[in-house]
Amino acid sequence: MYVGSNVTVMVADLDRAVRWYTETVGLTLGFRAADEWAEIQGPNLTIGLHQAGESGPQPSASESISIGLQVVDFAQALGRLQTAGVVFEGKPVEDGPVRLAFFRDPDGTQLYVCQAVR
Repeated sequence: MYVGSNVTVMVADLDRAVRWYTETVGLTLGFRAADEWAEIQGPNLTIGLHQAGESGPQPSASESISIGLQVVDFAQALGRLQTAGVVFEGKPVEDGPVRLAFFRDPDGTQLYVCQAVR
């Protein structure tokens, strides 16, 4: 029935957002439609970046959405992101079966890196 899925993130500046998600976070640009829409490819996830307009949804630092990126090597992933300029919110935590480290994109959308603790 479904052929794909994505999470849409409203952004204030599409060029800045595309650069951040690709160059800073290390994901891949899959598609771009001028200055309106870009699809950022992650493993098993598409993040749709949508340029906010004068009306409709706006970028925000809402806590109602959080994008998780699961990694194999937690320390390596944190080191790579810190080298790229990502500032983490607080120290990484172990929450039951997972390690987590939280950060935000340029518009305030929360992301996190996680690794299963075995």
